Amino acid sequence: MLTEERHEIILEKLKEQSTITVTELVTLLDASESTIRRDLNTLHKSGLLKKIHGGATIISNTKFKEETTVNIKKELNFNTKQKLAKYAASLINDEDIVYIDAGTTTELIIDYIDAKNVVFVTNGIVHAKKLIQNGFKTLILGGEVKLTTEAIIGIEAVNSLKKYNFTKGFFGTNGVTAESGYTTPDINEALVKTEAINRCNKSYVLCDESKFNENSFITFANIDDAIMIIPKCTNNFKNFTNVMEVE
Repeated sequence: MLTEERHEIILEKLKEQSTITVTELVTLLDASESTIRRDLNTLHKSGLLKKIHGGATIISNTKFKEETTVNIKKELNFNTKQKLAKYAASLINDEDIVYIDAGTTTELIIDYIDAKNVVFVTNGIVHAKKLIQNGFKTLILGGEVKLTTEAIIGIEAVNSLKKYNFTKGFFGTNGVTAESGYTTPDINEALVKTEAINRCNKSYVLCDESKFNENSFITFANIDDAIMIIPKCTNNFKNFTNVMEVE
């Protein structure tokens, strides 16, 4: 297949699903990983896509970007997400009452929790199972199940949250800008995030670099409503007082 043909297919695929992994492209184009990475580098330098760790995402400031599925998200920026999750887990103390938001980065937190006698509440189906398997007392919200994020969302989930008060909460986001704050494409998911943040003594949002300056449909929290955990970088967010940088 000619280079130009591969580039056209990559860009068309990104229009369909907004994010794609190197692994997917290797299979789709029947090409080597090194060839795909060269293609992504070329398209990135041309300003036609944004290359991220493990794949690429469409360049768009639109607030109506499609939600990427959990399976794709798990592969993207994995090493960075792991570091952010490990740091977040270190913030959990014995006897805390913790809310963990659905999401691939927040799920990784569970692998590193050392604290004892912690009670967890989550709207993540996978998160609840993993917490129980790790021996933690776990409560899961009731409500509608969203397939793409494997999250429990909607008014019933919001109502479930109203009886809880959390010492800490850990959240994911689809995008963050100084102007719009933390954003997500789904109003029903946003309602749950907002209510949970309001019920936390301290809220933390885990942000890898692919979320910087991305703006999704619904704002669920302002930039100063939570502490942002980000990789150490030269991004403008490092100048905010409510930012924790992770090496």
